[in-house]
Amino acid sequence: MSEENNFENDENEIMKRGKKTKDDDVLSAVAWAFILIWAGIVFLAANMGWFAALGFDVDTNWAFHSFSDWHNLGVWNLVALGAGGIVLVEFLIRLLVPKFRQHIAGSLIGSAVLIGIGLGGWLNWDYLWPIFLIAVGINALVAGLKSR
Repeated sequence: MSEENNFENDENEIMKRGKKTKDDDVLSAVAWAFILIWAGIVFLAANMGWFAALGFDVDTNWAFHSFSDWHNLGVWNLVALGAGGIVLVEFLIRLLVPKFRQHIAGSLIGSAVLIGIGLGGWLNWDYLWPIFLIAVGINALVAGLKSR
């Protein structure tokens, strides 16, 4: 009986820890909510002509036209840049607040990818992809050394 009771207690403890981790990570839910709000604002502003009223020509293409034509942004570039900025803020909060210190590297890499996509017209992907691969490799190395 005692062994069976210990097994139930261990199982309950594992379930509590798993649920606590999911429930305590409000930061991801808040970040996703802000990303959706940002995307909605950008699309609404583009559809309503608010960018034109501010003197910006926002295009529906994915990439920037050129560096010299920086004021002629694409809607998807704005969405990706904003999402990257939001995920970067999430990373900084995770780094500074011990309660949220999980998925730190994933947030940083995700932010870098989104910002890279947003700046795709300005930066050459021939350079960006290798930099992302190097970042992921360094993250894997640090995580492996840290766990030992």
